[in-house]
Amino acid sequence: MKFLKKIWHWVDDRSGLTEIFLPLIKHPVPPGSKWSYVFGSATLFCFILQVITGVALALLYQPSSSGAYQSLEFITNKAAFGNVLRGIHYFGASGMIIMVGVHMIRVYITAAYKYPREMGWISGVILLFLTIAMGFTGQLLRWDSNGVWSSVVAAEQLGRVPVIGRPLARLLLGGDTIGGHSLSRFFAYHVFIIPAFIFLVVGYHLMLVIRNGISEPPKAGRLVDPKTYRQWYKDMLKKVGVPFWPYAAWRDIIFGTATIAVIILLAVFAGPPKLTQAPDPSMVYSQPKPDWYMLSIFSLFALMPARIESYMIVIGPLLTIFLLLALPFASNKGERSPLRRPWAVFGSVCVVVFVLSLFLAGERSAWSPSFNAKPLTAAQINSADTTVISGAALFYKKGCLYCHKINGQGGLKGPDLSHVALRLSAGQMTTRIINGGDQMPAYGGIMSNGDMHKILAFLDSRR
Repeated sequence: MKFLKKIWHWVDDRSGLTEIFLPLIKHPVPPGSKWSYVFGSATLFCFILQVITGVALALLYQPSSSGAYQSLEFITNKAAFGNVLRGIHYFGASGMIIMVGVHMIRVYITAAYKYPREMGWISGVILLFLTIAMGFTGQLLRWDSNGVWSSVVAAEQLGRVPVIGRPLARLLLGGDTIGGHSLSRFFAYHVFIIPAFIFLVVGYHLMLVIRNGISEPPKAGRLVDPKTYRQWYKDMLKKVGVPFWPYAAWRDIIFGTATIAVIILLAVFAGPPKLTQAPDPSMVYSQPKPDWYMLSIFSLFALMPARIESYMIVIGPLLTIFLLLALPFASNKGERSPLRRPWAVFGSVCVVVFVLSLFLAGERSAWSPSFNAKPLTAAQINSADTTVISGAALFYKKGCLYCHKINGQGGLKGPDLSHVALRLSAGQMTTRIINGGDQMPAYGGIMSNGDMHKILAFLDSRR
């Protein structure tokens, strides 16, 4: 023990670890900092988990258009604990988005963004959008049809921004079209650029928490006055403040550990999202379905009238960002208690209900392709003809089953084709497939005559 103490004293003397970290973990906090304060730390726990699992996945992942999909199949199906690792990374991203969202709602309801913590709120808003950006860029790295075409749609929407839209879309994709260069660029965004910004902003955010202190629990009638607040807060900590460790930190550790445990359990028992098919240029989706944390935005634009969509794509995000950043400057003093700020509570509830409603609309919508559709079974095909069976396989491989239902299997976006041969002739079906229509792509130039013959044979058997 003496030998170990000598080693520790030598390391501590040369590195200054105690001088750096002891004041941080012992800094005083208000005594009423209880369970509602744990969501910020839980977000940090999730981010650390994402870094660890992300590094592990990067050791096996191949960021190339020829190897990405196959490497993910290997990770999912063959690598030891690979499926669980993918699940932890996926649910960790979900957990991080949930925790940062709840944390910001708590800060807003208790008006903890008021003086002197305005920059803490602004850095938190930046972290929220960086977290969403991490989730969005990670979806393309799956390099399956859903992830690829979701990015294409995002680039198309970005391209509608006046003047700078096209350069922004090129910056996102690395060119005018999606390809291997886009995968390399998204890999750089997801693994290097965005995490670097998150590390910087998290460090700055924590520094602000140390500098300005954790906001005390609000009390009705106790107003924030920028002229006197700092001195009042300093005197309050001298009288009743308690050290962050262990009096407040133990709740953060318990909740953060429980959050990680839930993420791991979900990864083990639910698993990561299934890979759809490898990207195929002949499978053109105008409305792919993003991961759940982007689904509310997807639903909003899908449900609004088409004539205002181009305007809202520009105005909506800019207005949202402006309002969030302007909040602490428009209201940096006065009442903090939710009991005296009923409109803040009501507004928060409305936002949560609105986002959840859009999410449910996206989950249940008939206008969204069903990317989890399974290949048709032999009973559903109900034919011994090899051409019909091959056509059924192509019907799934080309993505037709994502939008059209056959005998109870498939999507709702397009018409049910279970008995299509009773209402359309072979010539009419050929015309529809070649020319497309509405939101169905035209397959005339991207499907061989042999494939067309097989699919028509399958559809003609649907009587």
